[in-house]
Amino acid sequence: MDHSIFKGIQKKGYRQPTPIQRKAIPLIVDGKDVVGMSRTGSGKTAAFVIPLLQKLKGREMNGSRALLVAPTREIACQTFKVVKELGRFTGLRCGLLVGGDSIEEQFSVVHQKPDIIIATPGRLLHLLIEMNLKLLTIQYVVFDEADRLFEMGFAEQLHEIIKKLPENRQTLLFSATLPKMLVDFAKAGLTDPVLVRLDVDEKISDKLSMVFVVCRSDDKMAALLNLVRMLVSKHEQTIVFCATMKHVEYVALIMQMARIDCVVLYSQLDATARKMNIEKFRTKKCSVLVVTDVAARGVDIPLLDNAINFHFPCKPKLFVHRVGRVARAGHSGKAFSLIGTDEIPYLADLFLFLGRPIRFADATSVYKEDEPLVGRFPEELIDLETDFLKSIHDNCEDLVSFDFIPSTRLVLLN
Repeated sequence: MDHSIFKGIQKKGYRQPTPIQRKAIPLIVDGKDVVGMSRTGSGKTAAFVIPLLQKLKGREMNGSRALLVAPTREIACQTFKVVKELGRFTGLRCGLLVGGDSIEEQFSVVHQKPDIIIATPGRLLHLLIEMNLKLLTIQYVVFDEADRLFEMGFAEQLHEIIKKLPENRQTLLFSATLPKMLVDFAKAGLTDPVLVRLDVDEKISDKLSMVFVVCRSDDKMAALLNLVRMLVSKHEQTIVFCATMKHVEYVALIMQMARIDCVVLYSQLDATARKMNIEKFRTKKCSVLVVTDVAARGVDIPLLDNAINFHFPCKPKLFVHRVGRVARAGHSGKAFSLIGTDEIPYLADLFLFLGRPIRFADATSVYKEDEPLVGRFPEELIDLETDFLKSIHDNCEDLVSFDFIPSTRLVLLN
């Protein structure tokens, strides 16, 4: 690596390359088209940013030379941040083109001919049409989170972008999965690509402890509340996964009533609120983030301590994707799953998928760190939190709108 890039790597705090970086960086530096597959937290962003910086060298005024396409503004902003940090000593200029920002300011960004453009597909095409721009100077193209680009319906835009690019470009595609539509796109847009497939799907970090807590569906909120109280008291960063936006709002409201500071993330949240909430959690101004799967994908939270599945995922790969956010870069972490009786078949599927035996614990060792453990939640803790929840439900009018709230246990206590 050039000294300027090496300085950026050192400043970022990287000490040794991850498996995906070891495999992908030499291929990219060598000019190969690459399809990279790796799980969350594997360092894939640096796997394409570092070699691109190496190939671009220093600043040029002839036009933009690298284009990085991401599915959401959050992922684009995170990539922009990584590029700025790793390339801080190179003199290269980077431009960010995403929805939700001023179009006039982005016109100005494009006119400055940044060496690297990071963009979402919709905003990029809008600017290309409005400004009648060509992409003839682009030498390197990266499609990040490519499977999600297609899941979100960007297929037509991606093909339009490909048409505007020079044929002699180098193209990189990074994805968690490789569906048929993406394979067809890779065949059309890449030249003799090399597949780099490391740490995908079935791998879970050795430093991750997993605890599976079986409880009645009506008791889940009480169990979650007790668990979060314990983790917050340790000043640990925790992400909570819920099935729907309504569940996210309900959990967040209960946390608020319990004086637990948390932020939420779901796809309908406006861009400004999303940005503020992510930054508040990332900077540890609050320690709990409540999310849906769709909203959380691509949101990079470094050094996350815990993941909690309030609703257990119906597919093993989704479980792996969720808990893959914890125990990253050599750090340890924990994954807690609250499992209703109707979700037990999903738990069995997960253990078959992982090829691990199910080990049962008594109620007193629910917080034990051996992995993986399956047990029940201490009944006295459930009762304690249920009393608190009943008082909230009796006195909070905001909870009336949540028609899915489990009420059986609360009625019995009257």
